Amino acid sequence: METTNIQEISLEAVMGERFGRYSKYIIQERALPDIRDGLKPVQRRILFAMNEDGNTFDKAFRKSAKSIGNVMGNFHPHGDFSIYEAMVRLSQHWKLREPLIEMHGNNGSMDGDPPAAMRYTEARLSEIASEMLKDIDKKTVDMVLNFDDTEYEPTVLPARFPNLLVNGATGISAGYATEIPTHNLHETIQATIRLMQNPNVTLAELMEDIKGPDFPTGGILQGIDGIKKAYETGRGRVMLRSKTAIEDIKGAKQQIVITEIPYEVNKALLVKKIDEIRLLKKVDGIAEVRDESDREGLRLVVELKKNANAEGILNYLFKNTDLQISYNFNMVAINQKRPQHVGLKTILEAYLAHQRDVTTKRTQFDLNKAKEREHIVAGLIKALSILDDVIKTIRASQNKKEAKDNLMVAYGFTEKQAEAIVSLQLYRLTNTDVTALQKEAEELAAKIATYEKILAQPKELDKVIKKELLALDKKYGSPRLTEIQEQIEEIKIQTEVMVAQEDVMLLVSKGGYVKRSSLRSFNASDDADNGLKDEDYPVYQAVANTLDHLLMFTDKGNVIYRPVHDITDAKWKETGEHLSQTVGLDADESVLKAYCFKDLKQGSFVFATKEGFIKQTKLADLKPGRTYKSRAAQFMKLKTPSDRVLMIDYLQEDQTKQVFCATYGGYGLRYELSEVPVTGAKTAGVKNMDLRDDYLSAVLLVDETSEVALVTQRGSFKKMKVSEVPLSSRARRGVLILRELKRNAHRVALACVVADSQRLEILTSTNERVEVLSQDYVCVDRYSNGSFVLDTQAQGEPLYLRVLPADALKD
Repeated sequence: METTNIQEISLEAVMGERFGRYSKYIIQERALPDIRDGLKPVQRRILFAMNEDGNTFDKAFRKSAKSIGNVMGNFHPHGDFSIYEAMVRLSQHWKLREPLIEMHGNNGSMDGDPPAAMRYTEARLSEIASEMLKDIDKKTVDMVLNFDDTEYEPTVLPARFPNLLVNGATGISAGYATEIPTHNLHETIQATIRLMQNPNVTLAELMEDIKGPDFPTGGILQGIDGIKKAYETGRGRVMLRSKTAIEDIKGAKQQIVITEIPYEVNKALLVKKIDEIRLLKKVDGIAEVRDESDREGLRLVVELKKNANAEGILNYLFKNTDLQISYNFNMVAINQKRPQHVGLKTILEAYLAHQRDVTTKRTQFDLNKAKEREHIVAGLIKALSILDDVIKTIRASQNKKEAKDNLMVAYGFTEKQAEAIVSLQLYRLTNTDVTALQKEAEELAAKIATYEKILAQPKELDKVIKKELLALDKKYGSPRLTEIQEQIEEIKIQTEVMVAQEDVMLLVSKGGYVKRSSLRSFNASDDADNGLKDEDYPVYQAVANTLDHLLMFTDKGNVIYRPVHDITDAKWKETGEHLSQTVGLDADESVLKAYCFKDLKQGSFVFATKEGFIKQTKLADLKPGRTYKSRAAQFMKLKTPSDRVLMIDYLQEDQTKQVFCATYGGYGLRYELSEVPVTGAKTAGVKNMDLRDDYLSAVLLVDETSEVALVTQRGSFKKMKVSEVPLSSRARRGVLILRELKRNAHRVALACVVADSQRLEILTSTNERVEVLSQDYVCVDRYSNGSFVLDTQAQGEPLYLRVLPADALKD
């Protein structure tokens, strides 16, 4: 009966076990470098196969396809393209600090261009790669059978320099990734020697030699703290920026010249990104972007327009392109067959231990060879001293084996000595060769003594390693390419850089519409054709610069901030954008006033409400927060839902003003503004006037000589001097400013400060606009009720009073 081996195992267990096996394989045998030679298996196999094939720096180049075929057929049973990709990377001088392969033909570029196919390119090991493989034939490293047990391959290369640090590594495996930057060969060798001489050396002392990464593309590395953290823990973050210069060119213009870019940044994509910024006008001032790189080196040119802010544009490019990148250390390597986060000292210690092992094995190999040769030479010297007897014995023998046996029996030669004697050529039987053999014997004795001393004394071993490292440093060492800066420079982008400076016509309406139009569009339109609805009207209309700051204040105590350049650009006859699209105004909320500022630093505001509160707040306290685009800020707290902000006025810091209050019931109060305290944005203020059961119709900032215009609910217009109301104190009842009538008394509906030459406009509840010329009316005393200027039954009740802008508003 046939037996079957069927096992019932859960899917989770099978998947877990299989994936665990797969993970172990790709961690150890694919993606992560060995801490000793800094190579992944595919890289090690490429170098070993090319060396075995004699494809070295002192021989002619060979087709890459031949080397790839050898690697794939003998050592690495994977796709030829992946092997070729690894070979190409080993040849790219912008990826490796010391390329291990030389390649003829197209091996890619910094622009991300792919290399030519392997059938077109030729390759050979570079000279420094020979140092990675040096003495591999002296049993210095462990060899294991390849995938089909037909060849032996090394588990690690002798690596006569610290390749893991010098050429770095990058890779992704299961649960692990590695990102080890490249370093300077001279610095790493000096640090290795320092560690060799003092095993208790501190990280700070090692960093006296290794200042930080040294990328083949140069650049400027910022952040010593990040480097220290990375060298200590294996993780750290630094900033890597391009090397740039600002040059003056003809026509009073400037250009930004980039000569080094961050490591592994695609040059073509970088140029494209900068050109996109120019095309989309995200920055005003870039005229042209050119790649002038040639065989002399990298050179990118950003030509600027006349009077452009070169420093500001450069900062913007640092912030918004790969001209500056964040580089994150993630130093993971295979140490003792396990993936491990390693610091600088750990890497150097592992490398040094490897070198001591390699040098010990090499010395042992050389010692054994020298002893074997010494034994042979001793036999040859002895044979030459009894040459006639030796010849006689050989001639008497039937064959080579018998001759050897006879020599061993007759004269005490060993088998190896006898083999050497019978293999000796006749010309060597001269007196000269006896001398040469004696000299060789002396040299061999000296070598054996040296080798035995090296093996017996660790200090002698270290001397050999140090000597070889210094020789290698002298031969291959090169100056540092990457500049190290201690601090990460904070990039501040000026608004002027991102915005094209121009004057525009700005409009903010009471209903919450806001827009900016070009002066050309404004001048080509009728001023009245401003796109607003009939019941709406502008609370702010003036020429502003795109770099200015706009503050809009509503009657519910909210302030909305917008940089002028952020406001929707529209034709003058279009309505524009409504504030509720972004910040969300209440249905019954309206904009009272708006102000434009060059900066939000100087001056203060005075705010007053309908129900009798007043306060002063510094402009600096109204600076926008991070959420200004989606949320309005509070500038005054309203104590009751029915209260509304009535007055908003801006003051320069050196201005002294008085407060003039007018209640609906016809009372007026005047006092010094200095009585009103300065408080923050979210306060309610202090009591303004003793209202009792009345409410305020207007609060105005005035001087001793100011004149005010009052409009009553019955349509009467009155102009009076503020001095008619005696100067008093805050929170008083005040005096009457209208004559009380027994029937249908006048009440104050609207008020504003006015001058003789100004035109006033009254907007009524029927959307009728009544224009009043201030100069047509004389100032009257506080007991007068003024003159009628509109028929409230026919034209509607007065809702809004404003001073019209001068006719010269248009150019």
